[in-house]
Amino acid sequence: MEYRPSPDAEEVDRWKEVTLVYNSALKEIGTKLEILNDEFQHVHKYNPIEHIKLRLKSSESIVKKLKKRGLESTIENMVEYVNDIAGVRVICSFTSDIYRIAEMIAEQDDLTVLAVKDYFKTPKPSGYKSYHMLVQVPVFLSNRVVDVKVEIQIRTVAMDFWASLEHKIYYKYEGEDAPEHIQKALIQCASMVSNLDQEMLALNEEIQKLLDEG
Repeated sequence: MEYRPSPDAEEVDRWKEVTLVYNSALKEIGTKLEILNDEFQHVHKYNPIEHIKLRLKSSESIVKKLKKRGLESTIENMVEYVNDIAGVRVICSFTSDIYRIAEMIAEQDDLTVLAVKDYFKTPKPSGYKSYHMLVQVPVFLSNRVVDVKVEIQIRTVAMDFWASLEHKIYYKYEGEDAPEHIQKALIQCASMVSNLDQEMLALNEEIQKLLDEG
């Protein structure tokens, strides 16, 4: 994202403008996903997306992330080095929907996929599973076009349930390692979630097969 503030702009005004641009990018991505979901329903009589969550990272979280990397807390560094200021979480029904949704997003002509992290195929040591895409979307302002980075996370309902609770549990330790027995319990829960996703997908496929045969 290239940011060109006016010479006399104050820091607060600059941050407000940056926030405006990121919020606009979130709206664009959100609208795109809703349209794709509606089209999928029209063509295939099925909605792959359960719901969409849009999130703008707080300035406190951004500063904390920059400090952790040893970077100065400037707006330029925020825009350059923090890729998840604008975040979109796409919650789908089944694991088979994850790559289907990712493919639909990647095929959008005005979006550029900058990076992909597949934690679905290769989970984190904690058991975390999700599919991450870093995309760039153009935001059309009155006097210029600004390219904005947005992180998209695609996961199932079960994965999202586990990830949300895992985040709340670890947040209490403020970055410190949780006790070993808690870490092991979370990994076991992640395995249970994975098994649940597999069972639900198998049930859905069996039902669909019976309906097709009928």
